[in-house]
Amino acid sequence: MEPSVTQDWLVQRLTDPVVRVVDCRYVLGRPGAGRERYREGHIAGAAFMDLDDDLAGPVGDRRRGRHPLPAPDAFSAAARRAGIGADSVVVAYDEDRSGGAARLWWLLRHFGHDAVTVLAGGFDAWTGPVAGGEEHIAPGDFVAAQGGADDVADARDVAARLRRPGRILIDARAPERFRGDVEPVDPVPGRIPGAVNVPFTSPVPDDLVTTDDEVVVYCGSGVTACVVVHELAVRGRHDARLYPGSYSEWSTRGLPTERG
Repeated sequence: MEPSVTQDWLVQRLTDPVVRVVDCRYVLGRPGAGRERYREGHIAGAAFMDLDDDLAGPVGDRRRGRHPLPAPDAFSAAARRAGIGADSVVVAYDEDRSGGAARLWWLLRHFGHDAVTVLAGGFDAWTGPVAGGEEHIAPGDFVAAQGGADDVADARDVAARLRRPGRILIDARAPERFRGDVEPVDPVPGRIPGAVNVPFTSPVPDDLVTTDDEVVVYCGSGVTACVVVHELAVRGRHDARLYPGSYSEWSTRGLPTERG
């Protein structure tokens, strides 16, 4: 499955029972806002998956980060509620490349389901049929495989290889947070030492797509970093790894940081 599909591609397949469209919109700092927007209007027939409840595990120990990966069983249950089955072709969308769609794309692949793609342009560009309220979604039969290890990096791995040649660590946050000028959420301003800044709202530079070095991507909590991982895949780089705990885990653990 290609990492991204066009609006026209989806319009032609919107009534195909194999295609399962999932609305992944959310608003940072406003729990429940994504569901509100879904009820106001969504792609006809789409299910909804909530970032905090469905695409992340419970926070619990804050040293795991603000959006830890969900357990396989919990993610399986959430995916089944959204109508996702073993044979589903999943099309995820959000708006403004906010990260929800890329997060679902990454999670499904992480848990063994490769038939997933992201709708280019998201809901902002959608001109096809729209519905309001809730949809009746028949449960799917999705079962998560054990999450792979080759698509993730953890804090120990990142700490052990700081500034070592052969790895590029991408920070997907806004430049002012990367520099440590401001930090509205996490306890310590700054970044992981040696990281380079590629805000998720900006294109990834060509040299980071074509480099022979290993690429690891992080952000504040492992959500918008998925936007960068997804863009790399769209441009042919399929081996970038996600640091799910990201800076919210790193800074809470008291690991080294830098500013400027």
